[in-house]
Amino acid sequence: MPRPINWALVWPYYAAAFMGGYLLGAIPFGLVLTRLAGLGDIRRIGSGSIGATNVLRTGRKGLAALTVLLDGGKGAVAVLIAGAWGPDAAIIAGAGAVVGHLFPVWLSFKGGKGVATSFGVLLAVAWPVGLAACATWAAVAALFRYSSLASLTAVAAAPLYAWLLRGDLQLVEFFGAVAVLVWMKHHSNIGRLLTGREPKIGRDKPAETSSR
Repeated sequence: MPRPINWALVWPYYAAAFMGGYLLGAIPFGLVLTRLAGLGDIRRIGSGSIGATNVLRTGRKGLAALTVLLDGGKGAVAVLIAGAWGPDAAIIAGAGAVVGHLFPVWLSFKGGKGVATSFGVLLAVAWPVGLAACATWAAVAALFRYSSLASLTAVAAAPLYAWLLRGDLQLVEFFGAVAVLVWMKHHSNIGRLLTGREPKIGRDKPAETSSR
């Protein structure tokens, strides 16, 4: 029988892992990069998101690609650093990074939609699952040309991949929780997909924009 966890000893490490992951995840790279590039506040154009898809609407493909790398990288770095305290701490830090990107304290808790950061966490926690999710995103995006649909499909498939590739119930639960958060942040995209108003990749910004 495994010995029960002594929470009196581990909770400070888990709390530090979550907060460290949160602070990393809360760095709004899309907003920082567009401001440094002289493009103003990215939250005032397109969907109002601070993520790479909205950065792409500025016409700066290189800037959008860099946003993807940095947003994904902060999730992966959070997991890898906390991994020194064990796999549980790594998962907790990954959760913190996703929550930080979605609800950054610096932006009144109004952040991005968490896709790139979630992929970075997936790759760092279980790289076969992360690669499968990334491949799913690429396939759906190529077939249907909707970034949001590709993202929703990829994160929804991640728990299934975790079960098929790793057989780890803890990972299934964790990736399932991440998928729920990402789907919640995509509620406006889901509405536009259902009504045929969601813009395709490379098309103009959506008719309805948000202030954030």
